[in-house]
Amino acid sequence: MNPESKDVDLSVLRIKRSGPTEEQSSNSSLTVKIAVAFGAVIALGGVYFGVSGLFESAVEVQLATASYTSPAQASAVLTASGYVVAQRKAAVASKGTGRLVYLGVEEGDRVKANQILARLEDADVIAQLDQARANLKLYEAELREAEQTYNRQKALLEQGLTSQAEFEAAEARHKRVAASIEVARAAVAAAEVALENTRIRAPFDGTVLLKHADVGEIVAPLAGAASSRGAVVTIADMTSLEVEADVSEANIERITPNLPCEITLDAYPQQRYEGYVSKVVPTADRAKATVLVKVKFRSFDDRVLPEMSAKVTFLSKGAEQKATENPVLTVPASAVASRGDQNLVFMIDNGVARAVPVTTGRTLGGLVEITQGIKAGDKVIVRVNDKIRDGAKVVTR
Repeated sequence: MNPESKDVDLSVLRIKRSGPTEEQSSNSSLTVKIAVAFGAVIALGGVYFGVSGLFESAVEVQLATASYTSPAQASAVLTASGYVVAQRKAAVASKGTGRLVYLGVEEGDRVKANQILARLEDADVIAQLDQARANLKLYEAELREAEQTYNRQKALLEQGLTSQAEFEAAEARHKRVAASIEVARAAVAAAEVALENTRIRAPFDGTVLLKHADVGEIVAPLAGAASSRGAVVTIADMTSLEVEADVSEANIERITPNLPCEITLDAYPQQRYEGYVSKVVPTADRAKATVLVKVKFRSFDDRVLPEMSAKVTFLSKGAEQKATENPVLTVPASAVASRGDQNLVFMIDNGVARAVPVTTGRTLGGLVEITQGIKAGDKVIVRVNDKIRDGAKVVTR
């Protein structure tokens, strides 16, 4: 080994470790600041949109119900409300006073003209009738005797074998007994009428609507006492049903006899009945400023009952054919929106508008037929604008 190698400076071989330069330190600090600022902007944006969404004002909307509509309503002149009324209706009562001992009908029973519906207690009337008939037989027997005496006295007078006075007495007795027979016959007829008055009969073919009395109650013609009844039952001729509708005075000039109509009962909103104007009553109701219009059914079924609420749609001339078409599901035309290649209606789900795709059909006035997408009774937003979108907050007025 070379002795001089001991004097070599090994410090020059040491790796020199030193920190970053001032320029590098400055660049690193700037990067950190930019990242912090960018994160703050993102956080503030999220807070802004969250808060703005939280306090976003709800859009006020109105709702309409999807319902069935007849195509004939597109030709409607006007509509009016009314009630089904039986034109032949009677509260059947008794002409006599007595206790009700028999009632042979209930509500809904069909009855025939002259059918006995009820009967009053009649024992006393029957006794009077028997007495009157017995008196009639007695006078008839006396008449035969008086007639024989009269004929005998007449023959004897012609032969000069009796006096004029005896003949006249026989003649007077004969006439008196004949008159008594007429009185007895009248008494029998009166007793028969009194007995008939205890029978309560149907005045015409019809259906029992109401029962006003029960067996055991006192029935009187005028029902003056609180414990007595007047009418026993109420019956109606179900073939005479009509709709009586109130039409405003301002619109009555549009209504003419035989004008075609479409009748809808509130009980069966999907069923339509054809009708026509039978009569415009020639007087007005000054309190309601309306005129009564009577509308007859062209045909109806057993579901139509007196006092049912009805809506009458008066149609224009020549609209009878449309009145026979089946009703279709409709909504207001303003409720249908075209978004892209779809037709949409909007329903409300927990305060939020939800778009429902639908398939539309023909237009009926201000209504649009819906063939697919919703069903009858669904509530849809009436007026759809740009603010109404899927997920938008809405509130009903």
